Formats: sequence, C-alpha cells, structure tokens
Amino acid sequence: MSNILVVEDEREMLRGLRDNLEFENYHVDAATDGESALKKIVEGSYDLIILDVMLPRLSGLDVCKRARQRGITTPIIMLTARGEEIDKVLGLELGADDYITKPFSVRELMARIKAVLRRAEGIAAVPSERMVVDDLVLDFASFTATRDGQSLTLSPREFEIMKHLWIHRNKTVTRDELLTQVWGYDDSISTRTVDNFMLKLRQKIEEDPGSPKRIITIHGIGYKLVVQ
Repeated sequence: MSNILVVEDEREMLRGLRDNLEFENYHVDAATDGESALKKIVEGSYDLIILDVMLPRLSGLDVCKRARQRGITTPIIMLTARGEEIDKVLGLELGADDYITKPFSVRELMARIKAVLRRAEGIAAVPSERMVVDDLVLDFASFTATRDGQSLTLSPREFEIMKHLWIHRNKTVTRDELLTQVWGYDDSISTRTVDNFMLKLRQKIEEDPGSPKRIITIHGIGYKLVVQ
C-alpha cells in the first residue's frame, strides 16, 4: 500500500482527496500549511506527495524547493488553481514530477498518481543499473551521483533525464521525446522546460558548462549524451 502525503489548506478539498485516495486503498497523511508539510516530508517516509501551490506559512513551490535541496527524492505532484504556463514550468524546474490544475476530475488525478508511482518504481526496479562516464557515476536505483569522487545533488527529474539519455547514449534525443517520455506530456508544455533542465544539468556534470562535452546540443532538434 503506497503512503501518500496530501498538503492542502482547503478543508473540503482535503477531505475529498483523502476520501478518494483511501477508497483506492492508499494510506493518507495530511498537512494544511507549508511549514508542517516540510517537517513531515523531512521526518516521514512517503511514496508520493500531493502538494498545493497556494499554502499558508510557506508556499508549495518553496516546500518543493527546500525538500529537493535536502535530498528528498519522493515524487511530487503539484496542485495549482492557476493555468499560466509559468507556474507549471516553475514547479517542474524546482523538482516537481507532475502538476494538475484545479478543478480536476478524480479520474484524472488517479491516473496521474498511478503514472508517477509507476515511473518511480521503474527506476528503483533496476538495482544494478549505473551510468559511468569517465569520472561521472550515476546510480539510478539509489539516486546517488558523483563526479571526480565528489557527491552531486540531482533531482528525481534530473535522474530521469540522465537515465533516458544514457539508454539512448550517442543518439540524438529530441525535446519532444523528452517531454513525452520523461515528463509524460505532449508539446503543450514549452520546450524551454527541457532547455532549462539541461542548463542546470550541465552546471553539475560538465567540467566547463559553457562548452559542454557530455551533453551536447543538436541545434533545432534536441540533445545527445556523448560517451566515448
């Protein structure tokens, strides 16, 4: 049984989410503000976090950012009442795994939850799968990474991107393919999201991010992980 933390300050919404999740046999914990949510995330053990953007005391975006900074890799689905792309993109860039805009159907939410949990289980299901490129080592089972022996902090989304590039190493991967295969979206999300993630990844894994040798841009198409 998956353990899910729901962070929502609207009491009726929280009650509805809890009832529907428990009906689907998920174990549910709850928080109604950002500070208590972050405390639960750091001290607890969850398989998934459903996190509202607009929260008292600490916003959902800040909770997501601080959790990822502390090395928390639990998948996060963000809830937002806003429809602007900037909010969706910002949430994803801060480390969220998915988002859903209010109002939403229970059926849609359950589909998103199952998809995110399947992706998380898929990465964890390959305990021996590692990427080794010169001094760069990524372990996709334990979500650990090192470069030249020094620990790197990568978000779950960054691990997924690197795993996809590793599977298709030395081949061009399009931006649309990454959005579809890693984010699970179609081209309704701007490809700037992919570019921004690649920029951050290069800052972590490249010796000279301004002149990348590992993740190179294939102009007008996408990216390639170069492995000698």
